[in-house]
Amino acid sequence: MTSPGEPRWDREWLRASPPFGSVRPLLALLPRSEFPALEALNAIAAARGIVTGGGKPLRFVASAAKPRPLELPYEMRIFETGEVPTREQNWHDLFNALTWLAYPRTKAVLNRRHHDELSKRRGEALRGTARDVLTLFDEGGVLVACADPFLAGLLRGFRWKELFWERRNEVVKRMRFHVFGHAILENALALFRGVTAKALIVDVRHDAIAQSTESLNAVFDVRAAGYFASPEALASTRTLAPLPVLGIPGWTPENDCPDYYDDVEQFRPGRRRRT
Repeated sequence: MTSPGEPRWDREWLRASPPFGSVRPLLALLPRSEFPALEALNAIAAARGIVTGGGKPLRFVASAAKPRPLELPYEMRIFETGEVPTREQNWHDLFNALTWLAYPRTKAVLNRRHHDELSKRRGEALRGTARDVLTLFDEGGVLVACADPFLAGLLRGFRWKELFWERRNEVVKRMRFHVFGHAILENALALFRGVTAKALIVDVRHDAIAQSTESLNAVFDVRAAGYFASPEALASTRTLAPLPVLGIPGWTPENDCPDYYDDVEQFRPGRRRRT
């Protein structure tokens, strides 16, 4: 796999790599040997009847080389026209498109909340906390299904070694990690130490962990959309738990060793421990 700036499509490599598990069913619908064109993405969006936060049919359109005069801001354009500006042969924008296709309800809620915040704060230079939260999750979110409240508490409490090593078997049986943020997916082309996501933990029953990816994505989509529709979700950038993604069992061969989790630069104690 080449660097994100030099697209070389390898669908089967992506499908076999754990960080791309959340979009694996979609990858199977895309060409085997050619970087997906907008037409392929739009065909899936149309077949699934996906709409934006403004209720407009979703369409991925080629980005202009330069913004046009008086062009709507990115999120407002999506809300009002249904058009998602998308750079062709670009990994970041491709993964944004795949997230729209995998989690359409959640992306529509994020789009609507962005639109509402932009409308309220028109002309202000600062983005505001609400839009910061939305962007952090949109770019760097991971959805965590957890069938054990104790394990969820370890994640929220920054107890990385206890969670990912001492309780490793329990994590594998009772937790699932689905990447939502398209920047995390882009980084997963060549993951490096220190990549940290924002985790939305979703409590589920034990039998949900064994569901197919598509079934679990549907659960995630409903729950995450409901979460971000609430005012409390946007109150602080600290409402979502940090998650060092290379600590997740199986995401790198290096973490198959207890000493791996002693690296405090990657697995930081966090604000809750210090206080």
